[in-house]
Amino acid sequence: MLRSLGSIAAPPPLRGSSPSSDKTPTRVLRNNHWLCNCLPNASTQQSRKLLGHHVFRLSSNSYRNFSHGSPISAVVTDDSSTMMTSDEDTENIGILGLDPGLETFKDHFKYRMRRYVEQKTLFEKYEGGLEEFARGYLKFGFNREEGGIVYREWAPAAQEAALIGDFNGWDGSSHKMEKNEFGVWSIKIPDSVGKPAIPHNSKVKFRFKHGDGVWVDRIPAWIKYATVDPTIFAAPYDGVYWDPPSSERYEFKYPRPPKPKAPRIYEAHVGMSSTEPCINSYREFADDVLPRIQKNNYNTVQLMAVMEHSYYGSFGYHVTNFFAVSSRSGTPEDLKYLIDKAHSLGLQVLMDVVHSHASNNVTDGLNGFDVGQNSQESYFHTGDGGYHKLWDSRLFNYGNWEVLRFLLSNLRWWLEEFKFDGFRFDGVTSMLYHHHGINMVFTGDYNEYFSEATDVDAVVYLMLANSLIHNILLDATVIAEDVSGMPGLGRPVSEGGTGFDYRLAMAIPDRWINYLKNKNDEEWSMKEISWSLTNRRYTEKCLSYAESHDQV
Repeated sequence: MLRSLGSIAAPPPLRGSSPSSDKTPTRVLRNNHWLCNCLPNASTQQSRKLLGHHVFRLSSNSYRNFSHGSPISAVVTDDSSTMMTSDEDTENIGILGLDPGLETFKDHFKYRMRRYVEQKTLFEKYEGGLEEFARGYLKFGFNREEGGIVYREWAPAAQEAALIGDFNGWDGSSHKMEKNEFGVWSIKIPDSVGKPAIPHNSKVKFRFKHGDGVWVDRIPAWIKYATVDPTIFAAPYDGVYWDPPSSERYEFKYPRPPKPKAPRIYEAHVGMSSTEPCINSYREFADDVLPRIQKNNYNTVQLMAVMEHSYYGSFGYHVTNFFAVSSRSGTPEDLKYLIDKAHSLGLQVLMDVVHSHASNNVTDGLNGFDVGQNSQESYFHTGDGGYHKLWDSRLFNYGNWEVLRFLLSNLRWWLEEFKFDGFRFDGVTSMLYHHHGINMVFTGDYNEYFSEATDVDAVVYLMLANSLIHNILLDATVIAEDVSGMPGLGRPVSEGGTGFDYRLAMAIPDRWINYLKNKNDEEWSMKEISWSLTNRRYTEKCLSYAESHDQV
């Protein structure tokens, strides 16, 4: 049996209507296991069991548009065609033909492929498709709309909420927010004398009251910039409304370079790249370091610690603000300058993206963002399943609709707004298994990869993520950091794989360091070296390397 922490239940987006349907619309509620009609005596004929969850069929003509004025609605009918999954999509698992050892686990691959296809179907029904679903940053957070600024935040367990900041003197009573039935709080701040009421580069926070009746302040989850006063010890971060005038907004000048046939990757931490005892800036890195990288015949730069993280010592792996650039090295416009400069030198730029976990910080991160929640009202799993014991961090609930929106939109944001050329996914092993690889020694036994320990929700998320990335950017490069050796990680989603272009050959640097530390030159075994260099899964491309930040 395979364990799934979440269903494929799909809530509608923020607002929607069914203009093409002549049926009376009915509200559809989100639940962990059900798509259910909340009207009494509503039709539920010809519903069926789907992947262990009871799902109502939704009419194919219940097209959903995003509309601010209409209620959230959908149509429940007995149309038996709309929720069906093509047998061809789930029966023809091409990866099984590449490795006969996987045939024993055919049901596992069929199950997760069915989950993937059904999830995409639901995105089509409710959001206009996977790519449109991943534009969440155009709906959530701060966005300019006609006549003002609209701010939206998903916080289902909050009882009251308000927007505070420099613009209103941090007065929690002046800009109260309204909550819809899906836990989304919103407010529109009208322009003042034809100008935005919230000035560019001013501080903002989300204030809400949780179940204990206590008011708390949090940085907005979708914030695009966050800063801290460096002169104050342990000062909290503040969200920053970032909307520079056109004269200050960086405009890209150079196209993306072609995807290299063989990446030669230079891994870099911008803040640590200076020759001086200081945190380096994006612009200094662009002007001083990038030319040296190009001169040494690298064709790809992989940037660490791009997403904002309040704890500098985490190397950027305890992310607090997923849509914000690390402010220690500059502004969003400065990072755009760096990437554009790299492209002008023929260098692709990859981002070390951290979707495997999040910082456990409360005041400046997502942890505790929505207090008193259950598993469907939080970005993270609740209870012990929501904590990584070794990393001291929070673990995402990949079966939650809004978590999928948040993470998939995050990928699209970095690709489109900053012109990154791809990603290195950090900590993939932790995502693939409920045990997160803790105290595990993977022996290569296929039962270690495909069992109740497999987090199918996370696998499906990675399949969706890779599909999205390659749909948006055909020449994207996506790399998986996995120490377990799960088969299929580097095969296309269409074959039943997870969709990564490359997987890191992580045994090579370990053996290299071991030889340097513990063996005399005459003790080096050519057999062991040859084995380490060639040990990889058939037809799955690997990136071999001598060292990375893990070895330094």
